[in-house]
Parts: sequence; structure tokens; C-alpha cells
Amino acid sequence: MLNEDWFILLVMGGFFFLVGLATLFRGRADEKHYFNSISRRTDVREYLVHWPHRPVPGALKTGGWIAIAIGLLLLVLGAVFFWV
Repeated sequence: MLNEDWFILLVMGGFFFLVGLATLFRGRADEKHYFNSISRRTDVREYLVHWPHRPVPGALKTGGWIAIAIGLLLLVLGAVFFWV
């Protein structure tokens, strides 16, 4: 690889890692906010049985974990190519 490629991998890895963390925390906050708002209502069936299913918070958390994995992989690759 070229001398500058390790730096590009580190920057991309850091970017994906930070975006993944932000997405993961956003998904957790959305899920918590959604279920807290439901628990204040009179009809709490949806809160208790989680039906109908709301995929958005789970999708945000899954995407966050994927971005974190990609970011860590790119960070490791950048570090390896830096030392080679």
C-alpha cells in the first residue's frame, strides 16, 4: 500500500466507529422514549406485549453495531499498515 493509505483507513475507521456509536445511542434513546410515552397512557397493552412491533429503534441499534464493527476493522487495518 502507499504510505498515505494507512492514514485514510484510520480516518475512515474512526468515522465509522463514531457514527456507529451515535446511531447506537440514538436507537436506545428512541426506544426508551417510545416505551416511556406508551407507559403513561391508559391502555398499556402495547407497552406490555410490544405489539405491534416498532422496528425503527432496533434497526438503529443494529446499524450502529454494524458501523462499529466496520470502524474497528478499518482502524485495525490502518494500524497494521502503519507498522508494515
